[in-house]
Amino acid sequence: MWDRKYSEELGQKRNRAYEAGGEKRIQKQHMTQKLTARERLEFLFDEGTFVEIGTLVESRISEFDLDKKKVPGDGVITGYGMINGRMVFASSEDFTVMGGTLGEYHSKKICNIMDMALNARAPYISINDSGGARIEEGISSLDGYSGIFYRNTKASGVIPQIAVILGPCAGGACYSPALCDFIFMCDINSRMFITGPGVVNTVLGEKVTPEDLGSASVHMQKSGVAHFSYHSERECLAGVKKLLSYLPQNNNAEIPRKIGKSRDCSYQLQEIVPDNQRHTYDVHRVVETFLDEDTFLEIQKDFGKSIVVGFGRMDTEVLGIVANQPLYMGGSLDIDASEKAARFVRFCDCFNIPILTLVDVPGFLPGTKQEWGGIIRRGAKLLYAYSEATVPKITLIMRKAYGGAYIAMNSRGMGADIVYAWPIAQIAVMGAEGAVDIIYKKQLQETEDPERLKEKFVREYNENFVTPYIAAARGYIDEVIYPEETRSKIRAALEVLKAKEQVFPWKKHGNIPL
Repeated sequence: MWDRKYSEELGQKRNRAYEAGGEKRIQKQHMTQKLTARERLEFLFDEGTFVEIGTLVESRISEFDLDKKKVPGDGVITGYGMINGRMVFASSEDFTVMGGTLGEYHSKKICNIMDMALNARAPYISINDSGGARIEEGISSLDGYSGIFYRNTKASGVIPQIAVILGPCAGGACYSPALCDFIFMCDINSRMFITGPGVVNTVLGEKVTPEDLGSASVHMQKSGVAHFSYHSERECLAGVKKLLSYLPQNNNAEIPRKIGKSRDCSYQLQEIVPDNQRHTYDVHRVVETFLDEDTFLEIQKDFGKSIVVGFGRMDTEVLGIVANQPLYMGGSLDIDASEKAARFVRFCDCFNIPILTLVDVPGFLPGTKQEWGGIIRRGAKLLYAYSEATVPKITLIMRKAYGGAYIAMNSRGMGADIVYAWPIAQIAVMGAEGAVDIIYKKQLQETEDPERLKEKFVREYNENFVTPYIAAARGYIDEVIYPEETRSKIRAALEVLKAKEQVFPWKKHGNIPL
């Protein structure tokens, strides 16, 4: 038998790691409505499946009295286990240990678990709760971040990467979440910013608070940095589990299927979508008519609101949905909506998720704010994303499809596999009224009754230039369908495109207009 001292020593070191920053700091964490790093992992992973790696890793720096602060684990817990019965790797920063600051070995643990995730071709989740770089460790902390960023980039498009912000995430630390596929935040304690309020107030003279600068609401509504926001940490982590249920393990794995309640309420579409092009409606109601019940998971719902993106299921199979939202700016494409949709399309393409595009778009949003904000460059991102995507791409033109926005919303010429249109669809360079004002300007100026003449020209323009039958006659759409056929046509298209294969000429990579 071994001497008992060996077991006792191991037990002491493990207990010290599990104690983290001590009872007082754990209580303080709880007082601010935050779970501890271990509690978060226990909630996230299927019960009893999490296996910790690097429990006893410690910093090797002794300057600045760091020896007195050292705790086995070095302020981050890493490991793997099952979520929804599938393998996932994760790291969880511990704010009770030196404020969760990142030093040399803290970063080495994270890099190691990221390498394991990539080698196992399984998703990686990063739970961030850190005061940033550990100043006492100097350049080693900065180098640690660079190793993480490098691995984020290497894993991009190979395995899903999810960042969960459950505390401060400041300075360079923000860029690892930014390199992930999705960012989750919590209303209560999540904060993300490159330079803190103190720096902004002192150097730039602006009066801002942490809430003004980097709260969940700011990143959901203004910056577009965050994809999901929840009130509590448990709700947030439950949201991560839900998202994972829509995603494959890696870019070569099958997308998980989940038995649900299929439905076909396409007969309601004539009541939901008015044939008067000036009247609005909520595109969520359109989506709900053909997806399996309660399966639509919207992404970035408070940002770029003139377009809706998210995952849904149809007969248990996952698809990505991109839809113009007439409730906001008439469904126009602006700089935020263009980037939001482009990123989502590229993610779907990375992980072989079919894309359904629902079109009702009057054009790109005009105005100096949009022009100076880079609508040309940013709108081009959506064009690029659709053009390079090789997954099944189905388009349904519901009402308006005007100008460059018609092209950008997965038109036939941009590589759409199948394009449908309803009988009320209008496909043209612009709307009839604007076109008539330009084409018949002289006649309208010379007539005694311009309003009556314009009404005649508008009617003739609509009949002769914008109906879907003209586009169908020229092969720009495949079929004009009744609204009540919507679900069955989409389902049939998804089925026939399952075996789709598309190969582009070899290149190192394209140059998307970033």
